[in-house]
Amino acid sequence: MITIEKVGKSFGKNEILKDVSCTIQNNSIYGLVGANGAGKSTLLRLINGVYEMDKGSIQIDGEELSDNEALKQKLVFVPDDLFFYSTYTLLDSAKFYEAMYENFAMEDFFEMASLLKLDIHKKVSTFSKGMKRQCALILALATNAEYLFFDETFDGVDPVIRNVLKKLLAKQTMEKNATIVMTSHNLRELEDICDNLGLLYKGGILFESDIDTLKTNMCKVQVSLKGEFNEENFKDFAVLHYKKCGSVATLILRGKEEEIRDKMKKMKPIILDWLPITLEELFIYEMESVGYVFNEIV
Repeated sequence: MITIEKVGKSFGKNEILKDVSCTIQNNSIYGLVGANGAGKSTLLRLINGVYEMDKGSIQIDGEELSDNEALKQKLVFVPDDLFFYSTYTLLDSAKFYEAMYENFAMEDFFEMASLLKLDIHKKVSTFSKGMKRQCALILALATNAEYLFFDETFDGVDPVIRNVLKKLLAKQTMEKNATIVMTSHNLRELEDICDNLGLLYKGGILFESDIDTLKTNMCKVQVSLKGEFNEENFKDFAVLHYKKCGSVATLILRGKEEEIRDKMKKMKPIILDWLPITLEELFIYEMESVGYVFNEIV
């Protein structure tokens, strides 16, 4: 488990993080979202010991990272700005990782490279941006580290390959009990893979929740009633959003679906449809409920 308590970091007079606190549970995928410059990369670098924090504490399995070689073996970090030695092939890079990580699985590396059709004998410097990202990800997974950190995980990767990479990440948590922390400024990239999400804004965690709780506590409904009606007709519901177009209204409601469904049926609606709600919509209306405009944050 990763425990982050009141962490702060500044560069000169520029305060990047201030009093950041969150807990990342083991064997889960934690998504950190926020606009460019929100401090996502800085936080990952602090967790991995690349930067030193100005204040606060970060513990992994109850231990500090500083001068802890055994703990460092448990971590692997893939930054946004990837680096590969210019003369190294993908296989050379794998051998480099193998020398650094005692649990590196060359067989897993070969399998993932084959799946992604990556030429292991070709210099990584000649690959496209998206292919370099794939290389970095499979090298990290092959370390079998307990904690994996990916900054802008899918940057430059096309949608088809992105889905393959997501399956590889999910497999790592399910089969090898890995804990993955990944950042993105695009919530849609993370919505179908993360167990928990934290929204970083102005140097702090503004909102944090597990996905299952979010999805089971909010519903999207289309409804039409006999005669004229407006939002006042739904005053007994916890309405987060109401929009009427013609004779049909779309509502975002907080609460359990079963309870909402029972109350709605008592209103004898002409139309009652349950619509899928995206993670982005969930965050938008959660932010609006506490006085923030989501699109100004992410």
